Amino acid sequence: MIPIYDTVPGRNPPIATWAILLANCGMFLLEISLPEHGLERLFYLFGIVPARYTHPEWAAYVGFPVDNYWPFLTSMFLHGGWFHILVNMWTLWIFGNNVEDRMGPGRFLLFYLTCGIAAGVVHLLTNPTSTVPTVGASGAIAGVMGAYFVLFPFARLIVMVPVFFWPIFLEIPAVSYLLIWFLIQLFSGTMALASSQQVGGIAWWAHIGGFVCGLLTFTMFIAPRRPPRRLQSDERAFEDSWI
Repeated sequence: MIPIYDTVPGRNPPIATWAILLANCGMFLLEISLPEHGLERLFYLFGIVPARYTHPEWAAYVGFPVDNYWPFLTSMFLHGGWFHILVNMWTLWIFGNNVEDRMGPGRFLLFYLTCGIAAGVVHLLTNPTSTVPTVGASGAIAGVMGAYFVLFPFARLIVMVPVFFWPIFLEIPAVSYLLIWFLIQLFSGTMALASSQQVGGIAWWAHIGGFVCGLLTFTMFIAPRRPPRRLQSDERAFEDSWI
């Protein structure tokens, strides 16, 4: 199932969502301008390589900078290819604007980065010996999806289901789509641990960690509701006339 759009209208311009999209697209344009060895070096230096932190002797031997934790932030702005960035940015666009509506741009950006960092930490803990760099915004976006799961329980998604190259469009509850998505990540992550390797090269547990972080922390970032404006004397008189 490929989500096309949701039925929740946006109330405010999604400034932070636009900024995240532009930052990721800008970095991807930089990536495709680099030669192959330069791109590989970029991924290793600014992507998350778990063994860099769990095996410091190996990290020092291959030349990683010491005590550098910036990759937990920078990795979520790098992508491994066109399909990778298109899927991530499209998913962010569908779910991000509504969550930002409830948080405001500043709080949403902080929430997004928090989920991305949590996703990176979970990936490190579940793949401590991996020497493969992990990049992508999917962990942070999974956190946005986790917040959406709770904030918009009655939202519906228009999804496309390709059947023998023929697209079929369906309307389904957003919570059903997100629950199915999470269960797929959980099943695939469990299988990856059982086989002691990253199945399909996907950081399943980063997705799970980001989603759970979004579920658990979104209330900390919800913008407080403004108290109702006090009525002026002439307005009170107008209200009293109705009573």
